[in-house]
Amino acid sequence: MKLEQYLDALKQEAAEKREARGLPVTDEARDRLIETFGRLLGEFPEAGDDPKPQLLERVACDGYTRELVEIGTVEGLRMRAYVLVPAGADSEAARLPAVIALHGHGYGAREIVGLEPDGRERAGAAGLHKDFAVSLARQGFVAIAPELAGFGDRRLAEDIAQGPGQSSCFRLAVHLLMIGRTVAGLRVRETRSAIDYAQSRAEVDPTRISIMGISGGGLVAGFAAALDPRVRCAVVSGYASLFEESILDRNHCLDNYIPGLLPEAEMPDLLGLIAPRSLFLESGDTDRVFPREPALKAYEQLKRIYADVGAVDAVQADFFEGGHEIHGEPAYAWLREQLAASPDTKRGA
Repeated sequence: MKLEQYLDALKQEAAEKREARGLPVTDEARDRLIETFGRLLGEFPEAGDDPKPQLLERVACDGYTRELVEIGTVEGLRMRAYVLVPAGADSEAARLPAVIALHGHGYGAREIVGLEPDGRERAGAAGLHKDFAVSLARQGFVAIAPELAGFGDRRLAEDIAQGPGQSSCFRLAVHLLMIGRTVAGLRVRETRSAIDYAQSRAEVDPTRISIMGISGGGLVAGFAAALDPRVRCAVVSGYASLFEESILDRNHCLDNYIPGLLPEAEMPDLLGLIAPRSLFLESGDTDRVFPREPALKAYEQLKRIYADVGAVDAVQADFFEGGHEIHGEPAYAWLREQLAASPDTKRGA
């Protein structure tokens, strides 16, 4: 048997185990998958008595104020995040909805808030991230953009020395894997700390918190929403697909891989844990990282999961002309609709 045949046989065996179990639509099946998924991501302790958030800087920008804060997350780790507050926000008046904005591979949180790697205001093109945290703030959302572990200022010294585009994903992944944890698990756990922080902000309505991420940030956004019911709705851009036809079909960053996951769930099964809360997907027709065809298959499976839990209209998608990038406007309009009303008047609250 050739190695290619061996790998195909392993994928088929995993698919048969999933099919025998069926789609995770019953309460029992969903609870089991949530428990299994959390275990496979790796066990991380609660944050405990981490130091209070620190404000590091505040800058007035066009249409919003940009703050840089630092919060405690887990086991002594500190995470920086940019907080973009729409102009005129008043905590004494109506509180605003918030979106946790998660960058993908690149140079970190600065890449989605209009800054160069060294913190200067960006003068050139925005790239695939399209400064989407800035767009969210100008749409009226408080945008909170954490710096995910392994990027930007949160890298190992050896990677910082190689320039802003060099991530620490590989070293983080292998160290965590050797102790039974994953980079995905760490990033999801820290994102849940960002949700804690969002709920503590005076200008934020704690019942109207969403999440949006692109590429590797889409992974974190989707998985955090699946595991944390405080997330009212989620936008997953440039990520929703099938594991077998994306990260197993080509070489990807090691931060995508979760040992033991494939016999338990395909990607739509995991994103389907968000149901009946609302989910929106973005996919470019020339995306070479997470291609269109498996994205369409994932969407069809998600529609079946949502239909089976009685929320067929709560999953939507924007299949646009473009590549591996944020599209934006349809997703922003969807977020405005989802976060406009109080939770008890919206499906999936």
